[in-house]
Amino acid sequence: MATGVPQLQADPHLQPSYSMANRARRAIWNFSYILFFRISPRPCHAWRAMLLRLFGAKLAPHCHFYPKCRVWAPWNLVCEDAVGVGDDAELYNPETLTIGSHAVISQGAYLCGATHLYNEPSFRLVSYPMKIGAYAWVCARATVSPGVHVGDGAILALGAIATKDLEPFGVYAGVPARKVKERDRSAVPALAAKYGAGVKG
Repeated sequence: MATGVPQLQADPHLQPSYSMANRARRAIWNFSYILFFRISPRPCHAWRAMLLRLFGAKLAPHCHFYPKCRVWAPWNLVCEDAVGVGDDAELYNPETLTIGSHAVISQGAYLCGATHLYNEPSFRLVSYPMKIGAYAWVCARATVSPGVHVGDGAILALGAIATKDLEPFGVYAGVPARKVKERDRSAVPALAAKYGAGVKG
C-alpha cells in the first residue's frame, strides 16, 4: 500500500569500500597473520619476511618486520634492503607503499594510505601510493598522512604528523609537522653521491 513517503535510496555509507575479492584476500592474510606472523619469536625476521613474500610483498634482503607490526596489504608493499618496521607500527597500504633502503618505521608509527572524501554524500574512500625514502626515519607514534612522501634521509620526530611531503634530510616535528632543522648529510654516506658527502644542510 502506498504511503506517500518517498523510497529511500540505499545508504552509500553502508556500501563496501573494497571488492569482495579484496576482502577475501585480506581475510586470508589476517588469518595467516594471527596464526603464523604475530606469534613468531622476535628474532625470526626471515620467517616473517617469507610470509609477507608469500602474500605478494616485494622485499629485498635483510628486512626486519617485528611480530606486532601490521601490514594491511602485503601485495602492495615494496621494500628495498634492510628496512626495519617496529612493533605496533601499522602500514595501511591500499595502494603501493614503497620503502627505501635502510629506512626505519619505529614502534607505533602509522603510515596511512587512504582517506574519505568527506564533502561527497557517498563519503567515498580514496587511496594513494606512498614512498618512504632511503635512510628515512619515521619515529615512534609518528603519522604519515595519505599521499605524503618522505624524502631520502628525512626524519619525522616522535608523535609528529606529516601532512605534506618531507624534503630529503629535513628533520620535522610537531602537529602538523614542520621542518625544524637539517640532518647532517655525512650521517648517511650511502647517499653521498646523490646529495653530497659531508655537507651540512
